[in-house]
Amino acid sequence: MKKILVANRGEIAIRVMRTAQKMGIRTVAVYSTADRNAPHVKFADEAVCIGEAPSNQSYLLGSKIIEVAKHLKVDGIHPGYGFLSENADFAEAVEKNKMVFIGPKSKAIRTMGSKLAAKEVVKSYDIPMVPGIDEAITDIGKAKQVARDIGFPILIKASAGGGGKGMRVVEEEKDLESQMDRAISEATSAFGDGSVFLEKYVSSPRHIEIQVMADSHGNILYFFERECSVQRRHQKVVEEAPSCILSPELREEMGVAATKVARSCDYLGAGTVEFLMDADHNYYFLEMNTRLQVEHPVTELISGVDLVELQIRVARGEALKLKQEDLRIKGHALELRVYAEDPLNDFLPSVGTLETYRLPVGEGIRVDNGYEEGMDVPIYYDPMLSKLITYGQSREEAIQLMIKAIDDYHVEGVRTTLPFGKFVCEHEAFRSGNFDTHFVKKYYAPEMLADGMEVEAQIAAIIALKQYQEDKKILRIPRN
Repeated sequence: MKKILVANRGEIAIRVMRTAQKMGIRTVAVYSTADRNAPHVKFADEAVCIGEAPSNQSYLLGSKIIEVAKHLKVDGIHPGYGFLSENADFAEAVEKNKMVFIGPKSKAIRTMGSKLAAKEVVKSYDIPMVPGIDEAITDIGKAKQVARDIGFPILIKASAGGGGKGMRVVEEEKDLESQMDRAISEATSAFGDGSVFLEKYVSSPRHIEIQVMADSHGNILYFFERECSVQRRHQKVVEEAPSCILSPELREEMGVAATKVARSCDYLGAGTVEFLMDADHNYYFLEMNTRLQVEHPVTELISGVDLVELQIRVARGEALKLKQEDLRIKGHALELRVYAEDPLNDFLPSVGTLETYRLPVGEGIRVDNGYEEGMDVPIYYDPMLSKLITYGQSREEAIQLMIKAIDDYHVEGVRTTLPFGKFVCEHEAFRSGNFDTHFVKKYYAPEMLADGMEVEAQIAAIIALKQYQEDKKILRIPRN
């Protein structure tokens, strides 16, 4: 494999290219007209414009990307995450055009892309499941009966997607019909598939996921877990590895369960098996993400592996040289997704120009970044600017380093999730480890963040005034 096209943009495109170049592999970037001057375009060895700014006219044009790849004699295509990364038709088309899709085979993507199909194949491996009905349901009478059998509260979920779309919590039977209508409508709009199913709503859940890697020689490894419970609108904002609540025995049990899930669909490459965990530490299979995860850096830091390098090696047919017993957890890592969003206004996207954009640096600080000072944040794509990752010998050290790194990360021109990240790191519930996916709902209110920012501004003003007064005392002698 001498040349790879990265079918993505921003920080993940650069992240993949860094490893490819380290391995002596040339890289090709694709870009939309909005990204003409983006860092990932400059970073690549070659770059090709594939369309207009909207993603359905550029980054989602699988046939155009394949056409470019063939013209430039590309050996493999890495999809990153988002866009076409979990599109089975795209993966299949890449395979048919005699190139390597750096990810799982299309069959595995299709199977795990449907939550119902995933549950069906995993069943025979004795993996714990949330109580519910494992079939699409639209009949409201049947839905009511199922809900009564399961017991309220219940969760309505879209079969075909994630990210919180098509998902509704129903506390009482009287609300079931209206919530099902909403879930079906939202799922149809987001995924083109209105299939929904019902399952028991796990109260006080934690979101624990296991990183797996499988080669074509029958080897499947797990690279420990990530805790992803701090979320807004069912989407992760803060992630860490390892989780502070797993015992070594439970970690091994969940890791083995994750490898069984991968084996159930003949998986290849990097994937993530997601579990819900209740207050009694019972865990339940949630879904499998058939791609590299946004939060993969925290796993890389605690395990000492380059997951993108392993992806590429596995894709070109190599066997994993590591054995499970070789893997050890060392230290603790924390990640904050730095979104151009306003945490004071329900995390709505904040577009504008990055008038100031300076990244923190230092030992134990990693920034996977996709932007530069002076760039506009486009409205067409996910508003993530970068991922801020800190690493320490202990969880406490990683948290303190994150607070410092947030203070040293200077952004003007758009609102970001940096202040929210600091709020999380300083909150007792997070620091103690006693939190769940309801962290934002339980503890966060915009006015709390606003109050904190006002206090910081007052302190800064006092320091500036004191410095000004000290400067006035200095005797200034005019020059002739």
